Amino acid sequence: MVGELLGELANRGVDFSEPRLYVLDGGKALHAAVKKYAGESAPIQRCQVHKRRNVLDHLTDEQKPLVAKKLNVAYALEEHAAAKLALEQLQRELMDINPGAARSLGEGLEETLTVHRLHVPPQLRKTLASTNVIESAFSIVERVCSNVMRWHPSDQRERWVGSGLLVAEKQFRRVQGHKQIPNLLRELKLLVPSKPEVVKRRKAS
Repeated sequence: MVGELLGELANRGVDFSEPRLYVLDGGKALHAAVKKYAGESAPIQRCQVHKRRNVLDHLTDEQKPLVAKKLNVAYALEEHAAAKLALEQLQRELMDINPGAARSLGEGLEETLTVHRLHVPPQLRKTLASTNVIESAFSIVERVCSNVMRWHPSDQRERWVGSGLLVAEKQFRRVQGHKQIPNLLRELKLLVPSKPEVVKRRKAS
């Protein structure tokens, strides 16, 4: 389903070779689809909110506050190396109290720090570090689609989702840190490998 969606976008003219930051919730199907269409080197930011939730779900109520605090401190660090070091230290600590939580933190850990690696300024980083910016729109779509009592075998679902997004669009606001987006675009362009020059050899006369 996800692959079909991105394939349809490609057919409609979306150029997946353009440098973009893909902010995902960690779903394997979505991750695989992005890699398929945008390439293995496409920068993916794993949602820090989902990661935090997944880690804490493994812990007892007594353990959660301290671990949550350490996660927040790590993700709030400015430098990529420092944030990664803090998370890896926390992962080692979790191995002693809850290996499941440790494995959850370690899975995709580097991708939760993509905004750090790209030197995204703090205000914009707060926006792009999670999928929260789009989930409010999805909740509106869900509310609109809940009015449908019976689905028919057609493109009705797509039409209702489109209608829901049009409703959500009326509430769209500029994201926090939008003025810093040019900085992100410059960093993304640096990730695109330069094309080697084609040397034209003169044919011997």
